[in-house]
Amino acid sequence: MNGPNFVRRGLLPAILVAASMTSVVEARQLSYATGYAPGSIGADAAEAFASDVKDHSGGDLTAKVYAQSLLSFSEIPPGIRDGMADSGLVLTPYFPSEFPSTNLATELTMLIEMTDAPTEKAGLAFAGAMAEYVFFNCPSCVKEYKQQNQIFMGGGGTSSYFLICNKPVSTLEDIKGKRLRIGGAQWARWANAVGATPVSVPQHETYEALSQGVVDCTVHSAPELTIVKLMEVTSDMTPNMPGGVFSGVANNINADVWNSLSASERRTMLHASATQASALSWGYAQTAATNMETARSLKGIEIHEPDAALVKATREFIEQDLKAIATKYADTHGLKSSAEMVETFRTLLTKWVGLVSDVGSHEELTQLYWDEVYSKVDVDSYGQ
Repeated sequence: MNGPNFVRRGLLPAILVAASMTSVVEARQLSYATGYAPGSIGADAAEAFASDVKDHSGGDLTAKVYAQSLLSFSEIPPGIRDGMADSGLVLTPYFPSEFPSTNLATELTMLIEMTDAPTEKAGLAFAGAMAEYVFFNCPSCVKEYKQQNQIFMGGGGTSSYFLICNKPVSTLEDIKGKRLRIGGAQWARWANAVGATPVSVPQHETYEALSQGVVDCTVHSAPELTIVKLMEVTSDMTPNMPGGVFSGVANNINADVWNSLSASERRTMLHASATQASALSWGYAQTAATNMETARSLKGIEIHEPDAALVKATREFIEQDLKAIATKYADTHGLKSSAEMVETFRTLLTKWVGLVSDVGSHEELTQLYWDEVYSKVDVDSYGQ
C-alpha cells in the first residue's frame, strides 16, 4: 500500500511542474511596433493594447511593445507585411498608393465640423466611425490591407486640429497670405481655399519653423503644445479652426499571424485593439483639455474665436471638398464608388457623434467600441 502511495506522492509534483512548463512553452508572444516614442500617448496606448492581450487571453497570448525602436512609422507597413513585426500601428496617409480606400475616409476628417460634436469628443467619434467603416462598409479597405499581407484590427483619432500661431489669425482677412504648416491633404486644400499658403514641415521641425517665422501658424492638435513644446513659441491660438482630426491610424496584424490564431485568440486581439483605440483617442482628448487649460492661464498667449466670415468660408469649403475628394480618389486610385463611400462615411460619423456624447471615461469608451463594432466582427471569416 505504501509503495504505490509513495509513487503517487512523488509523481504528483512532477506532473504539476511538467504541466506548468507546458503552459509556459505554449504561451505565445507577439511583437508590436509603433513609431511613437516611449511615454507618449501613442506608446501608452500600445502598452494598453499589450496589457489587454494578456488579460483577455489569461496569459496564453502576450504582446511585446517596441516603441520607436523595432520599426519607424515609415517602416511599419512593409515590416508587418514581411513578418519583421507581428503587429503594429500603421499611419495610412503616409502610404497613399497602398491604402487608398482607407485614406479616402481619413481625408473626410473636417466633416466633424458639420456636426454638433463638441471639440473634446471629435476624435472619439471619428475613431468609432473609422472602425465601423473599414470592418463592415468598405470591402476594398479590407482587400487593400490583405494585399499588404496584413489585417486591420482597429484605429484611433486625435483631438481637433486648430491654428497655433505667432500672430493673431482669427478673421478671413487675417489668414490671407499667411504661411501655414499643414499635416494633411485636406488642410492644405482648405488653406488654399481661404487664401493662405500651405507649407510642408516635419513635425519635429515645427518648433523652429514657428519660432523663427518660417511659418505664421501651424495646424496641429493641442497635445502638440507639450509634445513638440509649441506652447513655448506661440502667442496666439484660434481653436475650432479649421477643425478636423488625424485619423489615419490602423492597428494591423500580419495576415499569416492572424490566420495562425484560434478564434478565441482573434477575439482577444480585437478586444485589445478596441482598448488601444480607446486609450489613444481618450488620451489625446484628455491631454488636449489639460493643455488648453494651461494655455488659457498663460499671459503670453491670446485665445481667439474665428470670425463669422472665416467660419462660413470653412464650412463652404468642407461641403465642396467632399466632391473633390470623391473625384480625386476615383480619378487617381480608380475607386469608382468613391461618392457612395463618402456618403456612407458621413452617415457613420453622424451616428458616432451621438454614440460618444455621453461617454465619460476611457473604460466606457472601450466598452462602447467593443459592443458597437469590434465584438461584431466574424473572426472565422474576417480577413480570409
